[in-house]
Amino acid sequence: MSIRKAMKKCIVISDSFKGSLSSGEICEIARESFQNVFPACKLVCIPVADGGEGTVACFQEVCGGELVTVRVQGPFGQSMEASYLQLEEKQAVIEMAACAGLPLANDCKDPRITTTYGVGQLIRHAVERGNTRILLGLGGSATNDGGCGCATALGVRFTDREGREFIPTGGTLDKIAHIDARRARRLLRDVSLTAMCDIDNPMYGPTGAAYVFGPQKGADPAMVEFLDYRLQVLDQTIQRELGVSVAGVPGSGAAGAFGAGILAFLKGKLCPGIEAVLDLVKFDEKLTDCDLVLTGEGRFDSQSIRGKVISGVSKRAREKNVPVVVIAGSVDKEMESVSADPASGIAAVFSINRQAMDYSESKPFSRVNYQYTLENVLRTLRAAEHFR
Repeated sequence: MSIRKAMKKCIVISDSFKGSLSSGEICEIARESFQNVFPACKLVCIPVADGGEGTVACFQEVCGGELVTVRVQGPFGQSMEASYLQLEEKQAVIEMAACAGLPLANDCKDPRITTTYGVGQLIRHAVERGNTRILLGLGGSATNDGGCGCATALGVRFTDREGREFIPTGGTLDKIAHIDARRARRLLRDVSLTAMCDIDNPMYGPTGAAYVFGPQKGADPAMVEFLDYRLQVLDQTIQRELGVSVAGVPGSGAAGAFGAGILAFLKGKLCPGIEAVLDLVKFDEKLTDCDLVLTGEGRFDSQSIRGKVISGVSKRAREKNVPVVVIAGSVDKEMESVSADPASGIAAVFSINRQAMDYSESKPFSRVNYQYTLENVLRTLRAAEHFR
């Protein structure tokens, strides 16, 4: 019986288990577990955020960089400090949640009046500092302004029927009569603006920004209808004034239709968050000489293989012939056959739920259940080293 070489290098890149384990905590558990089972293995941990709160922190842990703090406007126009990440090669990472996030609204949630103006201030500061590549996380927003606040801070002029300039919010989008984006286009002429977007919702309608995400921002059914109508009017105004149609573009409904504003006002682009993450952390290079990739998320279902973390990771690992193991909080029955399909790039799938328990009961045990599952996977791999 011949003995195969021990595992030399492993990458851990898992999404968070919403409400129970952050991506950073999963990396901590992995470091401890590998020390217990494969102490000589080189472990590369890449925490992942979905574009919302914590995105900048995750990128800083992996890429380093400098936090730049700026005084900007918060979601209600109040003065506050927010930070973005300055990287090398004239690149900055910004999360909109830093100054327009839902937690900042506290108990005063009202998407009719909240603004993304502070996000535009962060982008402007980064651009005026010489950055030519901006990565913006769209997630966790308290807003429904179609990105108009951000656009205003970057130089877009919105005027009403009387020619008065104003900063549109979710409740005043129907007051916009004219849009002049020339100043913003000049400011961003040499800048690549990419927004991380993990949803494919359109700008408005039953699956749009207001109907799907408005309630969590404080909108009751009547307000949802009110907001949705104003997004429809904004779309018509954009078509008339700028000559583009963005409402049906997948992701245009992200962050209160901020996705639509990125496309229409700022000529930016939307991309799946995981693709932006993998590019920035040079994931393809890290796969060199890698023996295994560990990934996962709270619930492994059909959405997991449609542009989410597991999907992006397994696709790139498959191209490098590196096996991928998924560890998830729970696994839908429909996904049980995924690891049997070579095209998926996934070698095996494990759930950390060791007993038939509802999430509300198992949540407090997520950390110990994850470590138990991971270490059993690693011990199995160690045992397999003795077989051809």
